[in-house]
Amino acid sequence: MATTAQLFEEPFDADEYIERLAWRTPGGGSKGGAEAFDPKRLLDEFKCHIEELKQLDEKIQRKVEKLEQQCHREAKEFAHKVQDLQRSNQVAFQHFQELDEHISYVATKVCHLGDQLEGVNTPRQRAVEAQRLMTYFNEFLDGDLRSDVFNNPDKIKEAADIIQKLHLIAQELPFDRFADVKAKIASKYHDLERQLIQEFTAAQRRGEIGRMREVAAVLLHFKGYAHCVDVYIKQCQEGAYIRNDVFEDTAALCQKVNKQVGEVFSSPETVMAKLIQNIFENKLQAHVREKLDGTRHSDVEQYLRNLYDLYTRTTALATKLTEFNLGSDKHTFLSKLIKSIFSSYLESYIDIEREYLRTRGAMILQRYYDSKNHQKRSIGTGSIQELKERIRQRTNLPLGPSIDTHGETFLSPELVVNLLQETRHAFERCHKLSDPSDLPKNAFSIFLLLVEHLCVEHIDYALEIGLAAIPSSDAKNANLYFLDVVQQANSIFHLFDKQFNDQLMPLISSSPKLAECLHKKKEVIEQMEVKLDTGIDRTLNCMVGQMKHILTTEQKKTDFRPEDENNVMIQYTTACSKVCAYVSRQVDHVRKSMDGKNVDTVLTELGIRFHRLIHEHLQQFSYSSMGGMLAICDVAEYRRCAKDFRVPLVLQLFDTLHALCNLLVVAPDNLKQVCSGEHLTNLDRNLLHAFVQLRVDYRSARLGRHFS
Repeated sequence: MATTAQLFEEPFDADEYIERLAWRTPGGGSKGGAEAFDPKRLLDEFKCHIEELKQLDEKIQRKVEKLEQQCHREAKEFAHKVQDLQRSNQVAFQHFQELDEHISYVATKVCHLGDQLEGVNTPRQRAVEAQRLMTYFNEFLDGDLRSDVFNNPDKIKEAADIIQKLHLIAQELPFDRFADVKAKIASKYHDLERQLIQEFTAAQRRGEIGRMREVAAVLLHFKGYAHCVDVYIKQCQEGAYIRNDVFEDTAALCQKVNKQVGEVFSSPETVMAKLIQNIFENKLQAHVREKLDGTRHSDVEQYLRNLYDLYTRTTALATKLTEFNLGSDKHTFLSKLIKSIFSSYLESYIDIEREYLRTRGAMILQRYYDSKNHQKRSIGTGSIQELKERIRQRTNLPLGPSIDTHGETFLSPELVVNLLQETRHAFERCHKLSDPSDLPKNAFSIFLLLVEHLCVEHIDYALEIGLAAIPSSDAKNANLYFLDVVQQANSIFHLFDKQFNDQLMPLISSSPKLAECLHKKKEVIEQMEVKLDTGIDRTLNCMVGQMKHILTTEQKKTDFRPEDENNVMIQYTTACSKVCAYVSRQVDHVRKSMDGKNVDTVLTELGIRFHRLIHEHLQQFSYSSMGGMLAICDVAEYRRCAKDFRVPLVLQLFDTLHALCNLLVVAPDNLKQVCSGEHLTNLDRNLLHAFVQLRVDYRSARLGRHFS
């Protein structure tokens, strides 16, 4: 059986168990081992081993049954013990309840007895206290303070308590009979009060927080307690302002004192609030006056900067101070302190701001025009000369010579940046310094000054000068600078619009002033657009006039009726070459001067006028066969130039013109076929006929019959 037990090893595996049993049996291995494999012997061994396992199972089963019986017996015993314990616990709980009731009864009796004793003892204590006070009062009445409490400096706390009570009693006594004793008590009262304050001051200088707390507790019932707090506040500030930054020093001082007042005074929030009030009404107010009063009339720009900086730093300091316990409504308290310092300055702020911006803007403008040696012209005064100028601008009539600006646009990016920078600072100051109810109104007034200086006095003036400088359409070799004015005016207005959105809109977005601002901005834009459109229209007329001048001077009648039809070597005429070069330069100029959809709009208009000019120009000549071919080459070159416009309509117009020019060279029999082509089928028959009439063989070949 010992051998069988050895075969039961953990973890148990039945297959492994059989293998080990077979291996232990002589002749039972798979290879037979030293002996040959003997199945009969192995079978006998298995039968024998099965019998052993049965015996082992029976033995284990008997042991299990014995253990189960023992377990049941012990469970019954344990259950009996638990029942006994429960009964004992119930008895103990009943005893505890009885004891608790007895204790409550005794406690009630003790409390009742205590109340009775207190009822007897309190009048006795009061009587003792009254007798003690009467004894001390008699000493004051006799004028001889014999008690040690009044003569021993170490008993100043007890003396203070006595004298404070005597002082209250003396106030109730009639003056005529007790005037002398009342004066003596009052004198001693003030003397002790002074000694306590001196003791508090000395303890504060020594840094003895415990002694300060004791003295402050005694002084709490004296009239001089407020003076004690004042002394503490004054002494706290000694040596605290050693740097040049009063705001940083104040924040550091309050942080330091806030930790101390809670350990010294019974109402630290009151002391802390009084300290801050003292600092605001003395240190900060003196600092603000020193910074502002000296520059208010002498240097307005510095005054506004200082006002903004001081107000900003003061409000930031107040925000830090809200971390401390200053009472129930500390935000209102701090706001009142700030208002007491800055109210006189804030009331007149916006008037000073507007006057400064008005003066500063005028100075920036004048300084720029002085640098250009330019005397500003008066625009729109109603004089005859200006009436002529306005008529000339709108009709292109030669009412007098135009102004020569020598290529100067009279628009300055540096000037614009300066004006916008000044206005940005003004908006920032306005946001910080204006009362919330006045903020939209004040911001709008600043915006109007920006419109006046930037839009009217600078951009609008430059547009007027630019319009006056545009030459008439028949001027030769005219320099067209108005597009440069347009380019710079657009760039400037983008900056103006950005400031409008970034700086002004947040200040007025939720007020009725928003509608006024948007209306004013729209009005300014419309006024500028009218002048820009007028100037661009007249500039395009000048461009067309210059093209017309080139064609008039360079195009010869013999170009399209050469004497030797067989010896034409040029690809296109000189006039065409020069016109295309000029147009290409102007297209580039337009692209550089415009942005967005304005480029396509202006180029479309220029392309239409360019096409109209070429169309009318071609109708002034008669064409031989070779001349017609040359005209087609010219139009092809014009069409190549028109591609630079990148406008489908313009290209379509020149495609049609090119198709029309084919009528100048096509064989008479093919005219009808060509006229019904893609580009010509929708054109007026009279227009087609007019082009055919330009052929030199029109009469000889009887081409008119094709249109009859």
